[in-house]
Amino acid sequence: MTDETTPAADPAPSDAAAGQPRPEGARADVIEPLRVPMLRIIEVGLAAWLVALVVTLLVPALHEGDRSWWPWTCVAGLALGALGWAYVRRGRGNARDAA
Repeated sequence: MTDETTPAADPAPSDAAAGQPRPEGARADVIEPLRVPMLRIIEVGLAAWLVALVVTLLVPALHEGDRSWWPWTCVAGLALGALGWAYVRRGRGNARDAA
């Protein structure tokens, strides 16, 4: 027995109805990935690690004694960020080629 007071689910509006043409051959039920500026995000992360390294080296209490590993953490963040930047810059890691 169905409840006649419950409205039927409205189908999702098509891309054409939203004013955006659907690419040729694209399925209606596929959600396109968001365009994210990955290089900019990585560059901001690199800048943050660089600032952290400079602050850690300028303040003696942040790199002496039990905290002697803190500058190396910043260096590791910079190195891994540089590798990620080079990886994305070469065109790998892009979602457009997936699937």
